[in-house]
Amino acid sequence: MTEVSSLTGRLLVATPALADPNFDRAVVLLLDHDEEGSLGVVLNRPTPVGVADILAPWAALAGEPGVVFQGGPVSLDSALGVAVVPGGMSGEGGIPSVDGGARPHDDGAEMAGAPATDRTGVQSGDEPLGWRRVHGAIGLVDLEAPPELLAAVLGSLRIFAGYAGWGPGQLEDELVEGAWYVVESEPGDVSSPDPEQLWRAVLRRQRNELAMVATYPDDPSLN
Repeated sequence: MTEVSSLTGRLLVATPALADPNFDRAVVLLLDHDEEGSLGVVLNRPTPVGVADILAPWAALAGEPGVVFQGGPVSLDSALGVAVVPGGMSGEGGIPSVDGGARPHDDGAEMAGAPATDRTGVQSGDEPLGWRRVHGAIGLVDLEAPPELLAAVLGSLRIFAGYAGWGPGQLEDELVEGAWYVVESEPGDVSSPDPEQLWRAVLRRQRNELAMVATYPDDPSLN
């Protein structure tokens, strides 16, 4: 099998040519990428559902807008928590998959009832209990843990319903086809207060020709 260079922690930014409506102008944070496939969450799809309606204990820690985001088209009845723990977390430790050894499955609990979680497990070393580093200061939250374990250290928190997933080699094929730009993530991307503008904002900060793509009209026929 061809070795895959991990893109975990980077952003996939949909190109204007990407036709899939699930990912139109999407910005995806990759949480896991290896030979077995890829998994991420779409950062710029807020829903009308408040975090307090689904995971009331975590609502006070969720950043604005305090709503659940649609993380992708897969397993919409499961919840993932992604959070930034600032300060002293810039190193890259072990890269977890979403439930500490396996990817999420479609048999998660209904969000309207007992919420499903990413089950990241108990942490060790310099990682706070209930949080597991994915990349730099960005990590996954154990939504079954008491929120007070993380209240003092979290810089921001987003709750996602569902995720985006690719099978082995599928994302690589899409990259060859020109469906995605791959760029570095910043901790603030997870908690952008204006997620609808995140696609343009991420492209605009690039120091190359991608900055020009940020001006691309929503309706290509107007170009």
